[in-house]
Amino acid sequence: MPMSMSLNSWSDALSQWYLFGLPLGLVVIAAIPLVFIALYALTYGVYGERKISAFMQDRLGPMEVGKWGILQTLADILKLLQKEDIVNTNADKFLFVVGPGILFVGSFMAFAVLPFGPAFIGADLNVGLFYAIGIVALEVVGILAAGWGSNNKWALYGAIRSVAQIVSYEIPAAIAILCGAMMAGTLSMQQFNILQQGEYGFLHFFLFQNPIAWLPFIIYFIASLAETNRAPFDIPEAESELVAGYFTEYSGMKFAVIFLAEYGSMFMVSAIISVVFLGGWNSPLPNIGSFALNDWTTGPVWGAAWIILKGFFFIFLQMWLRWTLPRLRVDQLMYVCWKVLTPFAFVAFVLTAVWEIYM
Repeated sequence: MPMSMSLNSWSDALSQWYLFGLPLGLVVIAAIPLVFIALYALTYGVYGERKISAFMQDRLGPMEVGKWGILQTLADILKLLQKEDIVNTNADKFLFVVGPGILFVGSFMAFAVLPFGPAFIGADLNVGLFYAIGIVALEVVGILAAGWGSNNKWALYGAIRSVAQIVSYEIPAAIAILCGAMMAGTLSMQQFNILQQGEYGFLHFFLFQNPIAWLPFIIYFIASLAETNRAPFDIPEAESELVAGYFTEYSGMKFAVIFLAEYGSMFMVSAIISVVFLGGWNSPLPNIGSFALNDWTTGPVWGAAWIILKGFFFIFLQMWLRWTLPRLRVDQLMYVCWKVLTPFAFVAFVLTAVWEIYM
């Protein structure tokens, strides 16, 4: 079947599924990203980061619960479920409770426009990319609510730092993504994938088609670290000076939801950079003579595997950097944003525009 005929076929079929007049298909479409975030966060997110960091620091990591400590994360979840839900007497109870929820909702809603393959996307909006980068920034509201509602000076410091950091780094990140939008001529995340199809695999990806694309690619990756509060941009939760930052007062499942939102955002920004610059669900393997590697590794199931693998690769880089680079000071962090990334982002924007118009 041609790709144009199978595009979004699974998601379209699910959306038409009604049972007793109830749109159960839409519930399933919404539940798929939720299940994926939970499974990925428990396995590759928490357990994987523990093992990767242990390997990098010549340690063992979790070893006691299950084979190779593989059940340690489940044990932690059971522990968090049983912990008492403590709310400080002087806290703003409403903000304290809704803060983690806003954080997770901002992360989860972005998955609505993420193409999980050539046959499945929650909503193929014509402004999908704009929606994704905008809704991910909603976590600023959740962090500020959590920090202010805690009525704790360390939590408030962490929240204010995070707001300044995320709002600042949204500027170079958005300009870098706009470079990709100029290359594609669309904001539909599904169309980004279609425009990067071809029998030569990775040679059709925007990163290798446009010599300017490397600059916005690097800028967005650096800015995405700051957007998700990952080291070396993790000053909102600097444990050496702020105890734990904006979530100092949280325990139990609220604490778990905050980290679930962080890992969800990590995959979302990784998926965005994969879709915009690296072909999304397209296979990077080229057809070589009679070896039709691209044809053999293309399809709905292969597409889901490729975008997940590409997302996991960038998450691995985020983990690698966390255990490699020291944390930046606040002034260094702002310097990198306003005096390095933002000027270079404007340069990339102009050069990309010139290349697309004249070349």
